[in-house]
Amino acid sequence: MTRYLITGAAGMLGRDLQAALTGRDVTASDRTELDITDRDAVLAAVVGYDVIINAAAYTLVDDAETNEDTAYSINATGPRNLALAAAATGAKLVQVSTDYVFDGSATAPYAENTEINPISAYGRTKAAGEAFVLQEHPTGSYIVRTAWLYGQHGPNFPKTMLKLAAARDTLSVVDDQVGQPTWTADLAAQIVTLLDSGAPAGIYHGTSSGVTSWFGFAQAVFATAGLDPERVTPTDSSQFVRPAPRPSYSVLGHDAWAAAGLSPLRDWREALAAAAEQGIFADR
Repeated sequence: MTRYLITGAAGMLGRDLQAALTGRDVTASDRTELDITDRDAVLAAVVGYDVIINAAAYTLVDDAETNEDTAYSINATGPRNLALAAAATGAKLVQVSTDYVFDGSATAPYAENTEINPISAYGRTKAAGEAFVLQEHPTGSYIVRTAWLYGQHGPNFPKTMLKLAAARDTLSVVDDQVGQPTWTADLAAQIVTLLDSGAPAGIYHGTSSGVTSWFGFAQAVFATAGLDPERVTPTDSSQFVRPAPRPSYSVLGHDAWAAAGLSPLRDWREALAAAAEQGIFADR
């Protein structure tokens, strides 16, 4: 029986990965149980596992601008340790990465082999993590880039919008950043499908199909919840200045799935409707 080790298991994606692997031999470790920045601890922890899925990450995008060393240790050194350990034991490794490895200046979806060019500390540290994984365990690793995640087990954009809807008549949301809202339950299931398929190692883009802006996403959240989407009004990013620059275009291409004989994730609208049906926003 295949044995799985999930790191970062207490996070939003980590918890959905556990659900997607129900019935299998899974060890779920959070940062208190396994510090991925500790090489010796990692080398000891991975022994006996066939698959390692690294969902651990420093995701505080703005804080990373002033804490890049800390972000680097988790987002780059940690994946390197896991790749070294996986290479030593022959385990497969899934490294979850991000759209932030790109600069957001494109006008067409980023292909998996597009040259990266991060513009933030967070993006630089995640790009370094990718490079380490591909360097240390190229034949047994999957880089799965994702973006605009939301899910049941954590703070996320739909929940925030619905909380604000209860307190305000109207909301202004940026319309000049576009991407692919992605439900963590869909991403977790896709990662399991990828592993089960025996697909070749390499880079895969784990984002929903379709494209929208944060404004369009907010309107869809309102409509899905039975609220008037016209309560959401468009604005631009200049009204929300933050320490870390955001990619204005975060649309990822999905050609690697077809090349592996697999379907990409479903359209983001279908996923949002399914998530709402499951009641994941009901605790607002």
